[in-house]
Amino acid sequence: MSEPEPDDGVREWIGGRGEELLGKLAQELLDVPALSAAVGRAFEARGKATQAQAAAIGWLGIPSASDVERLTRRVRAVSQRLDTIEDALRRIEDGLRDQAAPLADRLEAIEEQVAAATRQLSELQAARVEMPAPVARDQQRQRVQEVLLATKTSKASKGKRRKGDA
Repeated sequence: MSEPEPDDGVREWIGGRGEELLGKLAQELLDVPALSAAVGRAFEARGKATQAQAAAIGWLGIPSASDVERLTRRVRAVSQRLDTIEDALRRIEDGLRDQAAPLADRLEAIEEQVAAATRQLSELQAARVEMPAPVARDQQRQRVQEVLLATKTSKASKGKRRKGDA
């Protein structure tokens, strides 16, 4: 470890004293109204020059540093969103890959069931006995009326026979 030099204390004293004196000088200069007004006008002129520069750059169609920074932030935001979407698509794709085999097996089983049902329908159609054509509703009603009339007639004739037997 090095021993402190005798000049280190003097340097610290001059440095601390120099900062203090510089602060007092700046305060006294700001207290002078003419100097304070000149500094204020200089800052205003700087602001106006900056605005004029921005307007000229905008008029020329050249993007300013803030425009480039804003665009950079937007591109980063879009990039992050795109990364999120890509991750989500990867998860969906992995999930679909995992479900593809069971779905293919299920589809094959359904196809087999449809084929079996088709065979059974074909067998039923081949074994179907020719049935008579259905009778129209009007013909059914007429036939019922004929049957009723026939039963009334047969009852009446039976009743006449019984009276004749007695």
